[in-house]
Amino acid sequence: MKKLWIYDTTLRDGAQREGLSLSLEDKLRIAHQLDSLGVPFIEGGWPGANPKDVQFFWQLKEQPLTQAEVVAFCSTRRPGKQAASDTTLQPILSAGTRWVTIFGKSWDLHVVEGLKTTLEENLAMIADTISYLRSQGRQVIYDAEHWFDGYKNNPDYALQTLAAATNAGAQWLVLCDTNGGTLPHEVTQIVADVSHALPTAKLGIHTHNDSGTAVANALSAVREGVGMVQGTINGYGERCGNANLCTLIPNLQIKLGYDCIQAQQLEKLTQTSRFISEVVNLAPDDHAPFVGLSAFAHKGGIHVSAVERNPLTYEHIQPQQIGNSRRIVISDQAGLSNVLSKAKSFGIELDRQNPACRQILDSLKKLENEGYQFEGAEASFELLMRKALKQRQHFFEIKGFQVHLDKDGEKVSNSLATVKVTVNGQDILEVAEGNGPVSALDAALRKALENFYPAIANFYLTDYKVRILDGRAGTSAKTRVLIESSNGQQRWTTLGVSFNILDASYQAVVESLEYGLMAEVRRQKAEGRRQKAEGNLTLS
Repeated sequence: MKKLWIYDTTLRDGAQREGLSLSLEDKLRIAHQLDSLGVPFIEGGWPGANPKDVQFFWQLKEQPLTQAEVVAFCSTRRPGKQAASDTTLQPILSAGTRWVTIFGKSWDLHVVEGLKTTLEENLAMIADTISYLRSQGRQVIYDAEHWFDGYKNNPDYALQTLAAATNAGAQWLVLCDTNGGTLPHEVTQIVADVSHALPTAKLGIHTHNDSGTAVANALSAVREGVGMVQGTINGYGERCGNANLCTLIPNLQIKLGYDCIQAQQLEKLTQTSRFISEVVNLAPDDHAPFVGLSAFAHKGGIHVSAVERNPLTYEHIQPQQIGNSRRIVISDQAGLSNVLSKAKSFGIELDRQNPACRQILDSLKKLENEGYQFEGAEASFELLMRKALKQRQHFFEIKGFQVHLDKDGEKVSNSLATVKVTVNGQDILEVAEGNGPVSALDAALRKALENFYPAIANFYLTDYKVRILDGRAGTSAKTRVLIESSNGQQRWTTLGVSFNILDASYQAVVESLEYGLMAEVRRQKAEGRRQKAEGNLTLS
């Protein structure tokens, strides 16, 4: 397998995405996650551009990476100065990295209009900066900014900028589609031209997604012989983003046979994608290729039946290769194959001939016609399935509830909820406050049940979504509520549907607590079996 060098710029270029902000701790956590993924180059930021980036490079000296090269990023020196005396380059040296990435102008338009200098001075800026950094013992990657636009407008001059960088000692020349407007066939031709003009140069590619072709452009460049690919996790970046490494790496390694990272590290790709989504506080794209929650989800009954026989029928790779998993989606398009497969994922052995199987399918289609949607609420579907199979445990029974909200002029007081619950034949009446009606209802239920089920103290709501099912009905519309909960180890989602938003919320909250208790019972049984097995091993 031919080696291909992956260069991650999530911490610098990715952080330029609108709405994305990274703390110092965020940057350190992401850097170590990328290191464990096996990414060989991690661009950490621009030392001197802000105090946080300076601290990041210093902090990494105390928390060093295990295998990756952390890279400092900077521009060429300013016009009319010498690199040795340009203060913008001193923080780069102070960062203490072995590798430095310098970007310079390839497009004559930018030289004249942006830098307000001459084409000759721009060439001198590139050469002087790289020569100086090399004299200080640094390895240099040269990012040719706006390369493709520059080449299309003035190919002779654009090539002169690369020659200046090469002659000054740059180890890599990275061709950047900074505006993201180049198409794959253009990338192919231009990379071929550069390879012909500079046959000994080590080339890289850096693409943006403004035309929706960042990944395709990078793949085209690799097919023409570039040895380094730059991109970001989840495609984060300015405007429309950068080339998505979560798509590029598996395509390059699994489909094209390049050596990017180790196979066991590739299995961490989905985990890395979702981990970084959490750190940057952006919802993961469920429909992202390879790593998305729905990337290997099957909804249509015919699809499910075929995948159960042979996954190759509807899956282009094995999801386990990149750390993802197959999901069978339950909806009104489901067939018996969906129900059987979903039952298996819940640990339920269900035979196709069992009348309950058809009963579950009929209930599913009836409820979805009423507005339920179990695709995003698998905990509720498992409860529905276990009810049909008479396996649903009844931990408690709700006898009724009331919710009050007082508003005095502009001031809104806390909501107050009262619930009446029966547990083991005992009636409990509890009252609790919350900052909203659902919060108050949730608090009152917990208060009523915690003495019987202490594990509930570890349950908490992580998300609450409301969907109006028929906007034309206005405030009389039916409402669907989705509630995501967690116990610290796992997450589950339940739903409720009603014309009354509080009733829909009540359904979802009750099922959330019920499912959490069911999961706790399973955990305790598994722990008991483990302890028993360990005891037997000890005795033997």
